[in-house]
Amino acid sequence: MSQTGERQRPSMPTDSDVDAAIFAVCGSVGAGKSVSPNDVAKSLDPENWRRCLKPVKRRAQHLAREGQVQILRKGKPVDPDLMKGVVRLRLPG
Repeated sequence: MSQTGERQRPSMPTDSDVDAAIFAVCGSVGAGKSVSPNDVAKSLDPENWRRCLKPVKRRAQHLAREGQVQILRKGKPVDPDLMKGVVRLRLPG
């Protein structure tokens, strides 16, 4: 606790932490299977996972542009620059 009695907010994960989590969670489900960005965020911070969701989606877009991850909408790959709504992530097959 800080001197004022407030709890300190945990630091945000780094880009490399997020990338590692994306690869770990996607890799854990098997070839061709997809995961929710929520699952990746929960692996980074189970208690405060919602705060990790934007960094996960941002890094997923970056990795998708590099061809390292696929972003799916309704089961079909989408352009990372057009990502919106409910999406899932998977390793390219």
